[in-house]
Amino acid sequence: MQIVINYFTFLYIFVTKVKFNIMSKKIRWILCLLLVLPLGVSARIVEKSESVCVNDAIRKDNRPAVDKRLFKSDAVEKQITRMRQLLTNQKLVWMFTNCFPNTLDTTVHFRHFEDGRPDTFVYTGDIHAMWLRDSGAQVWPYVALANEDAHLKEMVAGVINRQWMCIQIDPYANAFNDGPVGGDWQKDLTKMKPELHERKYEIDSLCYPLRLAYQYWKVTGDTSVFDQHFVEAVQLILQTFKEQQRKDGTGPYRFQRRTERALDTVPCDGWGRPIKPVGLIASVFRPSDDATNMLFLIPSNFFAVTSLRKAAEILTTVNQRGDLAKQCTDLAEEVETALRKYATYNHPKYGTIYAYEVDGFGNRYLIDDANVPSLLGMAYLGDVDINDPIYQNTRRFVWSEDNPYFFKGKAGEGIGGPHIGYDMIWPMTIMMKAFTSQDDAEIKQCVEMLMTTDAGTGFMHESFHKDDASKFTREWFAWQNTLFGELIIKLVNDGKVDLLNSITIK
Repeated sequence: MQIVINYFTFLYIFVTKVKFNIMSKKIRWILCLLLVLPLGVSARIVEKSESVCVNDAIRKDNRPAVDKRLFKSDAVEKQITRMRQLLTNQKLVWMFTNCFPNTLDTTVHFRHFEDGRPDTFVYTGDIHAMWLRDSGAQVWPYVALANEDAHLKEMVAGVINRQWMCIQIDPYANAFNDGPVGGDWQKDLTKMKPELHERKYEIDSLCYPLRLAYQYWKVTGDTSVFDQHFVEAVQLILQTFKEQQRKDGTGPYRFQRRTERALDTVPCDGWGRPIKPVGLIASVFRPSDDATNMLFLIPSNFFAVTSLRKAAEILTTVNQRGDLAKQCTDLAEEVETALRKYATYNHPKYGTIYAYEVDGFGNRYLIDDANVPSLLGMAYLGDVDINDPIYQNTRRFVWSEDNPYFFKGKAGEGIGGPHIGYDMIWPMTIMMKAFTSQDDAEIKQCVEMLMTTDAGTGFMHESFHKDDASKFTREWFAWQNTLFGELIIKLVNDGKVDLLNSITIK
C-alpha cells in the first residue's frame, strides 16, 4: 500500500510543482489519468501481495532477535541459507529456519572451566537443566559443521567436557544443575546431591556422551576431549553397567519419589521388579524418564553395546589404555550374546521381533515408547542394521495398532507412551520413521505430517493430540526442534530435494 501512496505523491508533484514550458498543466493532468488507469490492477496485486506478507507467518522466522541468541555460528547460518536456496516449499523453509538453530539460539551456555577447557551447559528447553541424553542429541547435528566453524567446534567440545564432569559427579543421574543449586527433586529417596536436577538411572544417559564424543573425534580429529576426565568417566560407566547386571545382588542404586504418578517412582522398595541375571544391563528408567516395567530395556542394551565399542576404540587409539578398552569390549560381547538369546519374541503376526523389555525369566513386554533409544530408533542410532529382518518385522509391529502406544487420528499417526498418555503422538517418532525409511512415499508422508502438526508455531513439540495438533505439550523442546533440522539436512544430502520440493502444503 505504501508503494501506491508514493506513486500518487509523485503524480501530484509532477502536475502541480514541476515546471514545464512545453506542457500545460491541463495536458499534464490528462497524462496522469492515462498513467493511473493500470494502477487499479497493480494496486490489487500489491494489496494481495502485502496481505500475504503481513498475515502469512512463513514470511518471518520465529527465532530470537540476533542480540538475544545465546550462541551464534556462521556455519549454521550458512546451512540455513543453503536450505533456503534448495527448498521451494515456504513453510518447510520456515520450519527448518526456526528449528535447526533452536538449540544454539535458546539453550547453549558456553564458557570455560578454570583450567581453560571449553565448558558448555545445555538446557533441555523449558526445563533449565542439562540432561545427558538430550544435550548429546541436541548438539549432534552441529558436529558435521564443526570443521567449518572453530567457535562451533569449541562449543561441542565444551558439551563433551561438561558431560564427563557430570558422570564424575554421579553416573546414576540423568539430569544436572548448572552448579550446586538444588531443585525440585532433592527430597527423592535416593542419594541426591545439590548438583543433580534428577537422579533417574537410565542406560542411555551414559551412552549418548560416548556417541557424541566418538562422532566429534571422527569428524574433527580433535583428541583434546579424551583426557583423564574421559578415562575416569569410562571407568564409572563400566562400574555402573556391571553393577546393574545385578549378578551380585541389586547393586547400590535405588529410587523412590513421593508422588501420585506411578511412573515417577520405583516398586519393590526402590529396587525395581525382580530380574534374573543373564548378562543384560538393568535400566531402572526409560529414555522418557518413566520407570521400566521389566528392568532389561532392550533398545538401551543395544545402545550400550555400540557405545562400549566406540569407547574401546578411543581408549585404544588415543589413550593407549588397552586394559580398559578390553573391559569395554568384553562387556559389549557379553551383553550382545545375551541380547541374541533374550531380546526376541516369535510374534504370531509379525514373525520374530524385538521385545521392548524383558526380565530374564522369559517374560516380555511388547510395546514401543516414543523416546530414543526406542525399538524404532535402533537403526537411526546404528545399533542394528536397517536391513536386519528382525528389525524390519519390529518396525512393522511398532507402527501398528498392535503396539498399545501407537495412535492414529485426524491430525496424524505415530507412537506415544505412558509419559503423556492416551492419544498423544510424539513428533520424534514420525522423524524416526522417516530416518529409518527406504520408501520415498513414506518419507514424504512423514515430512508432511510434521509440517501439519506444528499448530502453526513453526516448531516441533513433545507431543500432540492425534485428532487436534493444537493440543500439544512442551512449546519449547529443543531436542525435537534440532532433530527436525537434522532430518531435513539428511534428506537433502541423500538427494531428496525433489521429493521435498514436491510437497504442496502451505
